[in-house]
Amino acid sequence: MARAATTADVFNAVAEPRRREILDVLADGERPVNDLVRVLGLGQPQVSKHLRVLREVGAVEVRDEGRQRLYRLNARALKPIHDWVRRYERSWEERFESLDAVLEEMGSTEEDDYDRHDDRHGEGDAAR
Repeated sequence: MARAATTADVFNAVAEPRRREILDVLADGERPVNDLVRVLGLGQPQVSKHLRVLREVGAVEVRDEGRQRLYRLNARALKPIHDWVRRYERSWEERFESLDAVLEEMGSTEEDDYDRHDDRHGEGDAAR
């Protein structure tokens, strides 16, 4: 099965880990390319290539300021990803609640074991 073009939609664009790293950096605010190159430890041509893909899907916007081009995140373009992930949020919450219950049960079992251990060594409640 042929894979969709990287620039077909935001899902394909952010499938690449380096592009997600760029988005993470831009989430903190607007940056020129040279800052992205330094922070990410990539070559300028690589960063520019990734920025072009992110711009084509609308996830990144650019503006000129003097001789610099400043890139910023366009979070609205990421909304389809958010909406898709949101469908699974309830399932995650239920699993986390189940895990919390198991951990709570384990914690109370450990406390009971600790109390029994103290009682066997004459260190019960009176010694505390």
